[in-house]
Amino acid sequence: MRLTLVCLVKPVLHGYFRSSCSWRVRIAFALKGIEYDQVAVNLIKDGGQQLAEQYKTLNPMQQVPAVEIDGINLSQSLAVIQYIDETRPGPRLLPADPKARAQVRMISDLIASGIQPLQNLSVLQKIGAEKLPWAQHFINRGFQALEPILKQTAGKYCVGDEISMADICLVPQVYNAERFKVDVGQYPTIKRLNETLAEMEAFKRSHPSRQPDTPADLRA
Repeated sequence: MRLTLVCLVKPVLHGYFRSSCSWRVRIAFALKGIEYDQVAVNLIKDGGQQLAEQYKTLNPMQQVPAVEIDGINLSQSLAVIQYIDETRPGPRLLPADPKARAQVRMISDLIASGIQPLQNLSVLQKIGAEKLPWAQHFINRGFQALEPILKQTAGKYCVGDEISMADICLVPQVYNAERFKVDVGQYPTIKRLNETLAEMEAFKRSHPSRQPDTPADLRA
């Protein structure tokens, strides 16, 4: 395996307990059995700690997550997930088969580019009082596209019967949907997959209610 001495240093995840993107990285680390340290970046406190100049050196977009790993800084959750999949042992997060791998990337990108950014805190702050209908509209719009795709690709998990990056993206997005009072029951395949994944230890351990920076009133 392509491991060097630098890989023996624990990765450091700079994230926020309820951030979908941070949660994706936590799930991937858990699935791979990778030990890591966490540094909380509170997106609300002090006007948003991600906007501090010091943090900008880690993530020029001033978003979470940022990951220090193997002597480099990475942002963008899908890039982090693919990097650790390519450099660490453990279950594959992208299938070996090119067609299945393309399907995993398609589903992941649909969620990570087409749904989740439209409920980002920075976007909702601009929307103001209409943030709930705004979020519901774009989550439903995305799920209306995702549901028929998953009907074709899913087995036990999003693509066939092996856990993948697509599953890592799905669960945090369903959590967001429920936060914004979207009726997930309208999407039976999404609902079934989420219920299956939510019972897995890697998804439980990485859940927003179980993080070092989770507020006491939200802690499991």
